[in-house]
Amino acid sequence: MQIYINKLTFGYGIKTVIKNLSLTLNQGDYLVIKGKNGSGKSTFIKCLLGINDVKPGSIFLDETDITAFKKWPKFGYVSQTFDGFNYEFPITVSELLNVSSANNVSVQTRLKLLDQMKIFNIQNQNINSLSGGQLQRVFIVRAMLNNPEVLILDEPTASIDKQNKTFFYETIEALNKQGITIILITHSDSMEHLHYTHVLEMYADSTNNFSTRQHSTEGGDE
Repeated sequence: MQIYINKLTFGYGIKTVIKNLSLTLNQGDYLVIKGKNGSGKSTFIKCLLGINDVKPGSIFLDETDITAFKKWPKFGYVSQTFDGFNYEFPITVSELLNVSSANNVSVQTRLKLLDQMKIFNIQNQNINSLSGGQLQRVFIVRAMLNNPEVLILDEPTASIDKQNKTFFYETIEALNKQGITIILITHSDSMEHLHYTHVLEMYADSTNNFSTRQHSTEGGDE
């Protein structure tokens, strides 16, 4: 999937959060979005996911204006809000994945993803008994169930230990090598472990003036 952003501007009321942002991502690219809390990172992702209503002509997905785009299973999304995740009723990992699938995903596919994420042995465990690292892997599997072309991860290592972070980055790199476009949101300044192709830096100053800066591994600053 190609993502083409053409002078995207978006705000809440009179406050403009994103202004004249242009960016092109081709299938298999790896975009890192950096910025502190409140800098507009989540706003940008909500625009990509069709949650925020944007003006026609601002975002194109495979040459289709996002205002007319229908194929949302092409996106997999892992939010940062699973920390403290809880259900009012007991549910196992397998049950969660079964009800999360938008299409009729085969048991074989689900088991293969669980094995790839090295959590095959916890498929019958209660979701509330898992560690942060295990829960993160479950949510990545859930995002991958419908074979998405774009995987978006929002602060995915915020609540996991160093060992699980290492495994996470290795896994994401492997998925990227399979041709999946990765969009990774982070507030960390360290990116030595990331094999990205593009970086989008987002800023908000003390007076709520928002700005962006982007560069790529191919052409330097833009």
